[in-house]
Amino acid sequence: MAEHSAGRQLDLHLHLLDRQVQDEDGRMVCKVDDLEFEVDATGRPYVTAILVGPRALGPRLGGRLGRWVASIAGRLATADQAEVPRIDFGYVTWIGNSVTIARHPDELPVAPLEDWLDRHVISRIPGSRHESE
Repeated sequence: MAEHSAGRQLDLHLHLLDRQVQDEDGRMVCKVDDLEFEVDATGRPYVTAILVGPRALGPRLGGRLGRWVASIAGRLATADQAEVPRIDFGYVTWIGNSVTIARHPDELPVAPLEDWLDRHVISRIPGSRHESE
């Protein structure tokens, strides 16, 4: 469990992992695929970043499937995308049914596979961009 800034307890698996991340205007950005931690001076771990994309998700999946997912995503990454895309946890403004961040989607890192899927598959699905809202 991790302590939320408002003092409530959060189960990171229940309240963060696999949640949708949206900007403050409600636009979906990505999903929380994994989390990055550091340890403070007292030895307590705290979340420093949201990790996104298949290279973050692969190790969580584990086994042959997880290695395959991470490997394919790594092969699609360019030299300037060598690191797993991350969103600094300082941008998080709310944790509820989704995680809200104080950044526009264009300001955030995009995993190459997610970008390709968004451009070639998801954007072609009628209603995927919430045009009627």
